[in-house]
Amino acid sequence: MIPFGFAHCDTMDGPVIKDARKALETKNVDVVLKWVQRNDEAEIRNLFDKTMAVRALNPQAKELADMYFFESLVRIHRAGEGASFDGIKPSGTEVEPGIEAADQAVESGLIGPVAKETAEHMEKSIRSRFAELQERKEHVDDSVEAGREYVKSYVTFIHDIENLHQIVSQNERHGEKAGSPIQHVH
Repeated sequence: MIPFGFAHCDTMDGPVIKDARKALETKNVDVVLKWVQRNDEAEIRNLFDKTMAVRALNPQAKELADMYFFESLVRIHRAGEGASFDGIKPSGTEVEPGIEAADQAVESGLIGPVAKETAEHMEKSIRSRFAELQERKEHVDDSVEAGREYVKSYVTFIHDIENLHQIVSQNERHGEKAGSPIQHVH
């Protein structure tokens, strides 16, 4: 497993706040505008200007203004993805292994390790669910409850394979070069 170390958008170690710190240090709001939808740009610009003014007052005001900017930026970013926001997580917060692995691939420029690990994990999961389904299939007619357990496993297995297939093939079917049918989860 790839070790924890990178984080995601709602953590103090994440890429959104990393860019927000850079924007504040360089006094250049453009650094963070990529993280928000076009229709939220004016709000971020306004927040940035206010943050810059308050930061100049004193160290306590600077700390408070920075945190307000971070929280507002992440909240608006997540809203643009259709995700909820429940506050900024502290530095060192562990994130989901898949997100961790994807971030590490982006950072290193190497897709091989994450592709291999993801494929192995998916295969193991598919084989496990299939084995469970086959076991329940052997007892499908033992009782109504056994039949229901089989149907539950069958439906889960079929939909899991269907979802994986759609994820893998959706971009190719529509001729898209980028994007994802996966709903963003941070």
